[in-house]
Amino acid sequence: MTSTPLRFCPLLKQTIWGGRRLGEMLHKPIGDADDYAESWEIVDHGEDQSVVTSGELAGQSLGELFANRRQWLMGNDWVAANPDAKTFPLLLKFLDCNRVLSVQVHPDDAYGATMQPPDLGKTEAWVILHSEPDSVIYSGLKEGVDRESLREMMLAGETDRALHSYHPEVGDCVFIPAGTVHALGGGLVVAEIQQSSNTTFRLFDWNRVDASGKSRPLHIESSLEVSDYERGPVDPIRKPIHSGTETLVECDKFVLRRVHDTDQTIGGDDRCHLLTVISGEATLSNQDGPMKLATGESVLLPAACDSVELNACESTVLWMSPPTSI
Repeated sequence: MTSTPLRFCPLLKQTIWGGRRLGEMLHKPIGDADDYAESWEIVDHGEDQSVVTSGELAGQSLGELFANRRQWLMGNDWVAANPDAKTFPLLLKFLDCNRVLSVQVHPDDAYGATMQPPDLGKTEAWVILHSEPDSVIYSGLKEGVDRESLREMMLAGETDRALHSYHPEVGDCVFIPAGTVHALGGGLVVAEIQQSSNTTFRLFDWNRVDASGKSRPLHIESSLEVSDYERGPVDPIRKPIHSGTETLVECDKFVLRRVHDTDQTIGGDDRCHLLTVISGEATLSNQDGPMKLATGESVLLPAACDSVELNACESTVLWMSPPTSI
């Protein structure tokens, strides 16, 4: 079985709030349109499948690898701890938020399991790659907002009054556990690691309507049901970027680290690892030789692979993996 990190073809998503920065900043193969919103880098979720682009596994989807080579992909400990898992557990993506997104909330695993069809919950984390001077992030409810006051604001079309907000800076990390009400504002480009889920409930869409005067539906009761009223305002994890490897988020769904201007050994520990370059050019090296990774490129290192040496001198790489405690 190959010991080379896996490259995949990104899945590009176009929506009303997208733009062109996925191509301009991250070199994604966008077309002429100006609404490219997301690049799904590594995903196994229903029909949305990352497909290996080279090597002996070329043409196989991540879903097929998870189904047929689970221990090789995930590691013995993870498989033993998750015997009923149906999909690769993480989803890595980039987002170009050319316009403000709707205010939304994601359920946890228990609620997701009751849906038809069932889905995972969605805990996620963002790293800000680009921010305009007037960009805003909305994360968490203001102090004192409870279910009834949130309902009143939603029905009045004034949900924004309930939201904690701030101006983000490049390098900020924002941790959004399931149940956290949130929205990404316009002018942002972010890298996101999340559970492999696409379940979103919309609380508010800024009272927007389309060309025919119709607004997108809101999910009022579901949103009220899954929102976490104890979490309160969520501020960014704002750490100076310095040479070395630092942990940004460690939770029960994933670990997110940032590697900047340094060398780092990764893998060889019976655990899968995801890497994406957010600035500069990095190199991975093992017994098969070097692999160059440009800005915007992502790879998956299966659990059974030997360790690799990451050279991230003059570059910044996000390094993600399942939780260290299984």
